[in-house]
Amino acid sequence: MASWMPETLFETVGQGPAPSKDYYQLLVTRSQVIFRWWKISLRSEYRSTKPGEAKEIHEDFLENLHLQSQTALIFGTRILNYVINLCKGKFDFLERLSDNLLLNIISYLDLEDIARLSQTSHRFAKLCMSDKLWEQIVQSTCDTITPDVRALAEDTGWRQLFFTNKLQLQWQLRKRKQKYGNLREKQP
Repeated sequence: MASWMPETLFETVGQGPAPSKDYYQLLVTRSQVIFRWWKISLRSEYRSTKPGEAKEIHEDFLENLHLQSQTALIFGTRILNYVINLCKGKFDFLERLSDNLLLNIISYLDLEDIARLSQTSHRFAKLCMSDKLWEQIVQSTCDTITPDVRALAEDTGWRQLFFTNKLQLQWQLRKRKQKYGNLREKQP
């Protein structure tokens, strides 16, 4: 594997399916998959149970169906598939980037590209629809954002605000001012 990769490629923890209280850790390094477990029980026969650990090199993990089924049971099939791809040397670098960094990158895309990107995965669909992204896009396309426009965006959503034409926007702002102006007049 490439030396510029960090030693730990992936790590997650989880609890066994109900009613189990057992605790599990899955760690994927550049050369191994490490599966650890801790038995959590109030029963006296399990109190002296020591934590367990299974270590497999990547090639052996790909052949170990029992360890794969345990991984899927505890962490889900999505995590299992991700670990299998890591073991095969298929790295998804986008998966490792934070949401904030991805939002910053996405904000520079054209609208058509954002629409296409939103169809590639659940994660990108969520990011492409997020208010945080559309707030960045609105701020980059508008010279100034008045407090009234900001308040409207917080009520209706930044994406909705972006796709609203100017006449609709003026009407919504006027309606909002009337609504909140009437509320203020009614308050003693």
